[in-house]
Amino acid sequence: MTQQVLIGLLAEGTTDLRFLSSVVRRTFERVAFDCWDTIEIVEIIPLKSFQKGFADQVLDVSKSGRELYDITVLCVHADADDRTDKTVITHKIEPTLEMLNADMQERCRHLAWLIPVYMQEAWMLADKSLLKKQIGTDKSDAELEIHRKPEEIANPKQVIEAAIRIARQSLPRRRRGELTIGDIYQSVGQTIELNSLAVLPSYQKFERNVRKIFQDLRLLQSFGKENPDQKKPHD
Repeated sequence: MTQQVLIGLLAEGTTDLRFLSSVVRRTFERVAFDCWDTIEIVEIIPLKSFQKGFADQVLDVSKSGRELYDITVLCVHADADDRTDKTVITHKIEPTLEMLNADMQERCRHLAWLIPVYMQEAWMLADKSLLKKQIGTDKSDAELEIHRKPEEIANPKQVIEAAIRIARQSLPRRRRGELTIGDIYQSVGQTIELNSLAVLPSYQKFERNVRKIFQDLRLLQSFGKENPDQKKPHD
């Protein structure tokens, strides 16, 4: 039996959406291989809210996404802006869950949190060979100043922008300004290997969140639990 899953994605910005759409879809598809039934990830639906606060935005799209698209899961992106996700969890995620639990309106209640350490661009540094290919350079990581571990870089977006400038310096002057970081979000997101992302603790947490969603949907076995549709053999 094929189960269809529609995923709403609330990203912090349009460039985040370009990178994350493919990553989110492929992560759900990878976890879906472990499910009992055949899972079809039908679509990743970008959602946007004009509310000001984080919790209000999540509640807004959890309702509109359910009403307009009948989404199964809402994936919410929030950069940590720090070396850990503790502040985001304490000041954003937990208050949002309290508001969600207190609200009885019809809305999507299966939420998968996606919290990159510092910011989403750290995930783009998980595969530096791919990044250099997209930039179009054979310079070393050290020459491009991208040699540190991705989640140890407090300003990964600025580091990538600087790497692009360094790489373009060896090109003819008329071509130096042709590439910006905005040009590579989508292509890196579509081609980066999930195994490269899987070395990052923040991505590992996201994948565990996805696995928990499938368990809550009763499509994936929880530890110590059997398939609810699987009949036990007669004695």
